[in-house]
Amino acid sequence: MKGFMQSQRIILVFLLLLSSQTMAQEQQNYKLGAGDKIAIKVYGEADLSMSVLIDTSGSIDYPYLGEIHVVGFTPAEIKQKIYRGLKDSYLISPKVMVSIATFRQFYIKGEVKRPGGYPFRPGLTVDKAIALAGGFTERAAKQSIMLSNNSDLNQTHKVAPDDLVAPDDILNIEQSFF
Repeated sequence: MKGFMQSQRIILVFLLLLSSQTMAQEQQNYKLGAGDKIAIKVYGEADLSMSVLIDTSGSIDYPYLGEIHVVGFTPAEIKQKIYRGLKDSYLISPKVMVSIATFRQFYIKGEVKRPGGYPFRPGLTVDKAIALAGGFTERAAKQSIMLSNNSDLNQTHKVAPDDLVAPDDILNIEQSFF
């Protein structure tokens, strides 16, 4: 029995590590967009460390480097842009870190108790999004959940409860006829 409990703990630890690794990888592959807030840290250089909200221009104003276009790039790509811009011109070997401080929102409308915009979280699924919105109303068509994205509102498709939700996604919970 003791060996069984220990093997369950090992499996649980492995699953937690795998989950956190997947979330970290998901964040590194994440393409930045307007509404995201990024944190830029240059170790030992307080003047070059900042948190900035990406506006609709898609660019940020960074000390010494000026305007940097960030929309559509990953945090790792932005890190490289800043590193290359600072290296040799301003610093010998800058230690740069770029991370996402807050993600842009996803939206849920229709037959949920609290429709509206909610902050995205990595690993967010349709059923978790519905839970954040207070759950279904009595009239919700639970088998008819449609998803579109702010970038292309004409593309709408049906989703399952375990499908992933992305920032700028719009979930529409339709009304049941019965």
